[in-house]
Amino acid sequence: MAAALDSVDVPVALLGYGAVGAAVHRLLEDGADDIERATGHRLRVVRALVRDPGRQRDSAMGEGVLTTDFAAIRDDSAIAVVAEVMGGTEPTADYVLDLLGARKHVVSANKQLVARRGAELFAAASEAGVQLRFEASVCAAIPVIKVLREALVVTNVHRVLGIVNGTTNFILTEMERGSSFADALAEAQRLGYAEADPTDDISGADAAAKMAILATVAFGSRVGLEAVNHSGIDTIQPQHVQAAEQLDMVVRLVGAATLEDGAVDVRVHPAFINRRHPLASVEGPFNAVMLQGDAIREITLAGPGAGGVETASAVIADMVSVIGTTGTGFLQNDASWRTLETLPPGDLRSPFYVHIELPTARVCSRTSPSGWVDRVCRSRASPRTSSTALPRSISSRTMHLPAESTWRSRRSRTWRKSFARPTCSPSSTTAASNP
Repeated sequence: MAAALDSVDVPVALLGYGAVGAAVHRLLEDGADDIERATGHRLRVVRALVRDPGRQRDSAMGEGVLTTDFAAIRDDSAIAVVAEVMGGTEPTADYVLDLLGARKHVVSANKQLVARRGAELFAAASEAGVQLRFEASVCAAIPVIKVLREALVVTNVHRVLGIVNGTTNFILTEMERGSSFADALAEAQRLGYAEADPTDDISGADAAAKMAILATVAFGSRVGLEAVNHSGIDTIQPQHVQAAEQLDMVVRLVGAATLEDGAVDVRVHPAFINRRHPLASVEGPFNAVMLQGDAIREITLAGPGAGGVETASAVIADMVSVIGTTGTGFLQNDASWRTLETLPPGDLRSPFYVHIELPTARVCSRTSPSGWVDRVCRSRASPRTSSTALPRSISSRTMHLPAESTWRSRRSRTWRKSFARPTCSPSSTTAASNP
């Protein structure tokens, strides 16, 4: 019988000790034996950076673990791995840069930090010969970064579709069940799915940061947050959800990253999704990411995308990966290795749903060869006309028009042909393709 290997004690530190930090500490203690069996290492939290060490906490902490002194972590040569779970970009970015410079591996759950300062951080990690891992920054317990960087490294992924924000998905699901936007948001906050200030979630900014990270890893090219065209769900009304239901669709906040002809397009928008599409079944605070590539056709990863324990599990998985590899690991050469152009606006065609209210008018729409509705004919004067551009549809095969007619095209590039004939209807709803 082979002799058992001696366990290696690995002191680790945490930057932050909120819900995620506390969950990381608890899971490391509860799962210490399992981690040791799998890796031969026992991870032990020896320092945690906090603002107020005297504050009452649910878990018991050993003497000297909590500290307000960042240098106590940076300058401790025994600490090899640090988990950044404090959030924000300042002073977090400076802390992480200092840790990398001190040749400490860093695991981060901070999407804004990775999306905004990723180039600088990865350069520092490469120069120091240490690892910077960030699985928890995107979809918490869903291991999409690991799959992209390891399992699919030669797959040539050319499209990523995802529901990557659990807060907005919960709100939209509740609206399908009859709640107003305000009531659904209040319920999300009560259950802990939404922050007290939910602006980043409902505006699409949170999802945009995650899609910037996913696009960078999937396409091997730096995609900055400023390159992600995004809008949120704050303008979605019950009638939009009802319109989707009438079309046998659902409304979801969808992130889409596309690599086409050597150029990249990344965006986040509310979308109409056909009920037969895999993303349509993702409900509540869950996330899902679809990866499309030459060798894999299509893979869908789904699971809980938020929560302290869920995020903590991804942080610990990254920590285990760090101690199980040598050198700079799977991010030795950064996630970005080539330069790609941004696809010009309008070059990626998608169907749109447009709602036009004309209380005393008959709607007559005609679509020009360029794909735009270029005429609205009134049967008599109307006191007010309002139009709202509604969710982008990710169904590439079916477009629903107001006269209860549907034209089908074999490829999304043939949408303009689908609109070659004018439609006329007393309905107040019309649809158009946006080039």
